[in-house]
Amino acid sequence: MAAIIQGIGTATALNSTNSLDTNKTLFANSRRSLSDRKGRFFMVRSDGCLSYGLNGHGGRAEKLITNAVAAKEDTAVAYTSSKPGHELLLFEALREGLEEEMDRDPTVCVMGEDVGHYGGSYKVTKGLAPKYGDLRVLDTPIAENSFTGMGIGAAMTGLRPVVEGMNMGFLLLAFNQISNNCGMLHYTSGGQFKIPIVIRGPGGVGRQLGAEHSQRLESYFQSIPGIQMVACSTPYNAKGLMKAAIRSDNPVILFEHVLLYNLKERIPDEEYVLNLEEAEMVRPGEHVTILTYSRMRYHVMQAAKTLVNKGYDPEVIDIRSLKPFDLYTIRNSVKKTHRVLIVEECMRTGGIGASLTAAITENFHDYLDAPIVCLSSQDVPTPYAGTLENWTVVQPPQIVTAVDQLCQ
Repeated sequence: MAAIIQGIGTATALNSTNSLDTNKTLFANSRRSLSDRKGRFFMVRSDGCLSYGLNGHGGRAEKLITNAVAAKEDTAVAYTSSKPGHELLLFEALREGLEEEMDRDPTVCVMGEDVGHYGGSYKVTKGLAPKYGDLRVLDTPIAENSFTGMGIGAAMTGLRPVVEGMNMGFLLLAFNQISNNCGMLHYTSGGQFKIPIVIRGPGGVGRQLGAEHSQRLESYFQSIPGIQMVACSTPYNAKGLMKAAIRSDNPVILFEHVLLYNLKERIPDEEYVLNLEEAEMVRPGEHVTILTYSRMRYHVMQAAKTLVNKGYDPEVIDIRSLKPFDLYTIRNSVKKTHRVLIVEECMRTGGIGASLTAAITENFHDYLDAPIVCLSSQDVPTPYAGTLENWTVVQPPQIVTAVDQLCQ
């Protein structure tokens, strides 16, 4: 099998434009201390309650309002039909980006369960096997640890493999390969090996897929040194991030949400590649910075309609880069609004929100006029029952309530 992989193409050396080291981290100038500001505080607990009081002393808890937003759920922000380009669903945009890179670079290959003639569990690789052959689009056995390790070995020898996990939860079986090999080999080899691999697949809380198929593994993988992580949320950024991840000399994990695959958007006909370390300004505003990513982007934008009607002007940022954070964009926003709300689908304990909170507190503490608030999923296995499933994930009414309290 190793001989087959080595025969897919010849190695090419590409200059890396997306190094794991980033110089965007800026430290805030002293403004004034939080202790000199209003003593009122509140926090949203993992059980969905608001707890608030004065000067750090606990107060009473109040259930979040569950019907504060009546607006219909948003779809992806799209180009208008009058603009040039072509319309694609998100999974089609991923496929188009992958196909363009396979045309451009013969060392790009795909491997995973059912990625070949079946076209992948969500049809991201549909049609690629007949075009490129079974060696460049390789169907593998149901053995995540084996084919992930094989992909890492292929990357070491000069190929640029794209490894698909049929479901991101299954990649826990390959955690040893991703952590001890994928993230560390560049360092432990003294720079002799690059690991230009992309690991991608569907994840997140779906519609009654059960606990094992509703995993959010960004919290697991963020602690691995040497790994970059990005999360797509629109067809436009899905394609741009896919192309950038393939061209990067660093190992990149691309998180795709299972409920976003059928979002439609008009994207440019011209080739484009996005920056792996750059956040997206979704909605400029003045009153509060809302940091989010993936599916929660749409919950936030749904809540933003109600917030605008109530007189608030929220600034919404899709962080996209989960590791490293785009602290330059975040810093400029926090300096303007002085209030931060983080909305994530990840678990509260040890999640992306916790890391974001730490980064903002360490770097931009003096810009804050109120404590950072983080809305996260509850620390429970995702229930199968639809009603219970919704209660474990942040909903737009909770975002509205949190902004109400944060801006008082």
